[in-house]
Amino acid sequence: MQQAQIQSMLPEADLAYTVLADLKRVVREYATAATEANCPEIRQMFTDLLNSSLRMQGDLYQLMQQNNMYSSPSPALRQELEKQLDQNRQTLQQTKQLIQQMMSAAPQAMQHMPMGSMQSGQTHPQQHQQNQQHQQQGHFYN
Repeated sequence: MQQAQIQSMLPEADLAYTVLADLKRVVREYATAATEANCPEIRQMFTDLLNSSLRMQGDLYQLMQQNNMYSSPSPALRQELEKQLDQNRQTLQQTKQLIQQMMSAAPQAMQHMPMGSMQSGQTHPQQHQQNQQHQQQGHFYN
């Protein structure tokens, strides 16, 4: 009798693993689609699909765990989690600083560009080199 239960459980477990793997793949694809969507309505649609798929994946995982089809990973050490969280926070802060620097540099670069330089036929690299020379000599465009 126990052998019959094991045999009937194997196909269900295999099926559940297949569906779980598919849900994980779909979640990644919906996340990618949502981040790349240009239209707000399309972005919202993919976000809704993502959230729905995440709920289904979580429900299936819990069902599999309750039926001993999925063993839980060993608990992570809190110290390891805190270390990874700190690294992620530092990366986020560095990214924000880089974006802020780039955003503030873009308007300044436009201000330092002489108005007639593009009309005179100079190419962008030549103009960049000329701007650097003027800045080194203490000449600034206003």
